[in-house]
Order: sequence, then structure tokens, then C-alpha cells
Amino acid sequence: MIRKTFQLLISGWMLALGGLHAQQRTLDYYIGEGLSASPLLKDLSNQVSSNAADSALLRATYRPQVTASSTNSYAPIIRGWGYDEAISNGRNINGVVGISQVIAGKDNINIRVNAYTLAALGLQNKKDISEQDLKKAITTQYITAYGDEQQLDFLQEVYAQLQEEDTLLKKLTSGNVYRQTDYLTFLVTLQQQELAIKQGDIRLKNDLATLNYLAGIIDTGYVRLSQPALTINEQPAATHSIFFRQFQLDSLGILNRRKLTDLNYRPRLSWFGDAGYNSTWTTEGYKNFGFSFGFSLSVPIYDGRQRRIQYRKLSIEEDTRKNYEDFYHRQYQQQVLQLHQQLDAIQSLMPDLEHQVRYTDALIKANSRLLASGDVKIADMVIAVNNLLAVKNQITQNQVARLELINQINYWSR
Repeated sequence: MIRKTFQLLISGWMLALGGLHAQQRTLDYYIGEGLSASPLLKDLSNQVSSNAADSALLRATYRPQVTASSTNSYAPIIRGWGYDEAISNGRNINGVVGISQVIAGKDNINIRVNAYTLAALGLQNKKDISEQDLKKAITTQYITAYGDEQQLDFLQEVYAQLQEEDTLLKKLTSGNVYRQTDYLTFLVTLQQQELAIKQGDIRLKNDLATLNYLAGIIDTGYVRLSQPALTINEQPAATHSIFFRQFQLDSLGILNRRKLTDLNYRPRLSWFGDAGYNSTWTTEGYKNFGFSFGFSLSVPIYDGRQRRIQYRKLSIEEDTRKNYEDFYHRQYQQQVLQLHQQLDAIQSLMPDLEHQVRYTDALIKANSRLLASGDVKIADMVIAVNNLLAVKNQITQNQVARLELINQINYWSR
């Protein structure tokens, strides 16, 4: 009764998968969903936009600044008591419009704005790396779930074949062609296969749920996964890789900070002016409309050789940056070479594994033909089935490992 129920469940599962062609999904689908839903990528995009606004704000500070102000006061003297009129003027009425501007050359402004530009490029590079991280994570999980699906499909095929053998063995055992103990040996293998299918089903569900979780998808149903069409992307030169771009930006940042240091030792000039009404109304207050203007100049002379000290700090920082870049470059090359070496080793195993599958499969078919006449031991049949399961499992693991290595190689190819 239990086996019949299980067989119905298996049949239902296979029918469900067969009817879900509309829900067959690809790797590109999950990557697209993950990239569009990622709050981190949206956050970094917003930070880039915010940085552009900061750059615009800096430029705005070097344009003329116009303000309007009014200050009015009255200091009464009552029975001889009150502020000294020589100080308070008794009353003050003021309403002026003022304008001021820091005089800075185009080169001066560009150097200061460049700090924001480099920060924006750093944020964009961080976003590019985060995209690669997310693509790699989703692809890894997709490959894992696809391997589960392939393994479960194979277990289903073997189970269906064993069911056919089970029907025949029952008749042969009833006819005393095989002993009851021989049939029980086969039955144990069949039950192990049922358990393997249940475990594979649970594993596939969990890995599909994890894949949906990584991509930000709410879905707990069955879907079919298309074979991931992964090929090795062309490896860019290290100088053009996003993983080295931050080193280049850091170097440009140090150079720009050196220029900013030089700006602090240039003369600073600004001008100002105002126009309006300013009066104490002591005499002919209606004539107190006017204007004023002037300028301010600051020239640094000596600060204890701080610029030389700052130069030394920047040189040390550049030396540290270069040491990290050189070491990272060696690690990068070693990592890529190692991944290619592992990929070659795994791909070299495939012909042997496929050759072994053909022989094992042929052996099972031969045993199946001999089973009807009782010319093969059930134990030999069980051993052949287990061997086929082991080899097929190795092939699945090898395919998953191969795809994962290509995924890791492609991670470094941007």
C-alpha cells in the first residue's frame, strides 16, 4: 500500500514536471530578477547621484552669493536713562542687498570637483563589483539546483526501470526461479531508490527556494531549469579589470590631494559689495541710500613646512597602495591560472566517465535480458545498478563542478 502511494506520488511529480513547460526558467531570468531587486545596487546608484549633486553644490559656492538683510533697532532715553547715544546712535535702520564671491580660477575649481568625480567613479566601480558578486552567487545556486534536478531525473529513470524488473521478479520468485531471499535483496535496492528520490526531491526544493531567495523572488512551486549555457568569457587585461580599477582611482586620488595641498598655498582673493539703506535718522535720513564694495586678499607666507610634511605622507600612502596592488595582481594571476587548471582536469575526466556509463548501462541491459530465464544472479543485477548510480552521480557532480569553475573564471573576466 505504501509503495503504491509512493508510486502515485512519483507519477504525479513526473506529470507535474512535464506540464510545467511554461514555467521553465533560465539563468538569465534569475540574474535579471536579482539585479533589478537588489537594494544594494539601488543604494550605490543613489550614492552616485548624490555625489553628482555634491559636485554641483561645490561649483555653486564659487558663483556670486547674493543675500538681503535688514537690521533695525531703537534705544530710547527716558528721563535721562538709556544707552549712550554715541554708542547706540539712538536708532538704526538698515536694509541692504549684499553680494560676495570667492575668486577662483577654472583649474582651482576643477581640482576640487575632481575629488567628487573620483569618489563617484569609486562608487560606480563598487557597484560593478557588487553586480559581479550577485551574478556569481545566483549562478552558483542555479548550478546547484540544476544539478539536483538532473540527479533527480536520473533517479526517476532508474526507479522506473527497477519497477519493471520488480514486476518480473515477483513472477519469477513465485515460480521458484529465484529464491525469496534473492528477491528481498532486490527489494531493498528498490526501497533505497525510493528513499533517494525523496531526499533528492527535498534537496531540490530547498535549493530552488534558496535560488529564489537570492534573486528576491517569492515562489515555492516547482519549476524546470534550463541548462546553463556558460562559456568562458575573454579575460581582460588587469589594467582594464574592475578589480584593479579601485587601485587606479586611489592613485589618482592621492595625486589630486597633492594638487589640493598646493591650492592651500596660493593667494586667496574674494570681493564683496552691498547696496541699500543704512541710517540713524539723526540728520536727513532720506539721503542715506548708498552702496559699498571691497575685496579681501590672503597670502600664505610660512606655516612650519606643513606642505612638505603632507607631501611625505602622500608618498607613503602611494607606496602602500602600490604594494597592495602588486600583491593583488600576483594573487589574481594565480587564482585565474588555478581555476583554468582545475577546469582542464575536470574536463579530462568526462570521456572516462561517459565510457564507464556506456559499459555499465550495457551490462544492466544484458542482465535484464537474462533475468527472465534466471541466468543472472540478482546480486549481480543489484551491483550493476549501484555501479550505474555511482557513475551517474559522478558525472552530475563533474558537470556541476565544471559549470561552477566556468562561473568563477567568468567572475574575474570583467
